[in-house]
Amino acid sequence: MTKLLIAASGTGGHIYPALSVVEALPDSWDVCWLGVDDRLEQAVLPKEFELITIPVQALQARGIRGFLQRIKLCFSIVFVVRLLLRKKIEVVLTTGGYIAAPTIIASKLCRVPIILHESNAFPGKVTRLLGRFCDQVALGVPIAKEHLKNCNLTFTGTPVRSEFLHPNPLPSWIPTGISPLIVVLGGSQGAIGLNKMVRNILPSLLKKGYRIVHIIGTNDNLSGINNPNLVEKTFTEEVAGLLHHADLVISRSGAGALSELAVCKTPAILIPYPYAADNHQDVNAAYVAQFGGALILHENVSADQPLLKAIVRLLDTYGTVNSQRNNLLQEMSKGMGTIAVPDAHLCLVDIIRKYI
Repeated sequence: MTKLLIAASGTGGHIYPALSVVEALPDSWDVCWLGVDDRLEQAVLPKEFELITIPVQALQARGIRGFLQRIKLCFSIVFVVRLLLRKKIEVVLTTGGYIAAPTIIASKLCRVPIILHESNAFPGKVTRLLGRFCDQVALGVPIAKEHLKNCNLTFTGTPVRSEFLHPNPLPSWIPTGISPLIVVLGGSQGAIGLNKMVRNILPSLLKKGYRIVHIIGTNDNLSGINNPNLVEKTFTEEVAGLLHHADLVISRSGAGALSELAVCKTPAILIPYPYAADNHQDVNAAYVAQFGGALILHENVSADQPLLKAIVRLLDTYGTVNSQRNNLLQEMSKGMGTIAVPDAHLCLVDIIRKYI
């Protein structure tokens, strides 16, 4: 029985690609999952996986707090070393983030092969610092290689959940009708700035007759608007169905969301998170935009009206006969499809097998 350690924690952008890879492995593989307490993996990871947590944190603070974070990192390295030896792990896959640091160091000390997947167009800090110590660095976006030196690189794309890879039915709860469907993805935690921009223009959008589904996330509030063409939810497990049928999506530009939009060929207006580390969401959005798959707007106090104008510009020539998208949306859909890598999970499985 092949023994694999997955180190993926924190956000869907780290967890779901790893989960897609694991679901493509044979049942005979023994998978152990390394995570962090009180993070998303606690809620979304299937019960059949053994979840082991470590108290590692991002090394961002200074002074006493920064010193304590580094002490935790050292203890985490020791913990992972013991885990690798006790479980007799044969290969490790990590999807980056701060949990990757102790995992990479421990794997190197134990001479266990480790594959690092980097999904962003601008690689994260751990990838830039420790990627050279990995046996393989798999890239979700080809241009990320420009920022990585002395690494064994290969392009795989970013895996997406299986439900995004085939047509899903339209959720039964969306507004009915044939007018354009706008889906706003506020993120699982709640993209407060993006949500506010959309809420400010909701009356104008609804007056135009558009159907709108707004997934606001768990940390934000509903608008309170009562309109049959508007559905607001804090969370849904039917995102794949929404993306397959949406005429336009408004979203942040995390790598996971962009990969899902790409395989669904869904046109988008991207509003990068302005405080993302190293502005990596801006780089992600620029990569998609250069293929014509998306428009980019930046979050600021005066961005509501530009967002409204962009939406109307994209949808104002929407065909009413058979609900056909207009030519501009069709071209954006093609652009999204250009960057899609639907077999990314299988590419990573092949890489893992090489190191057994």
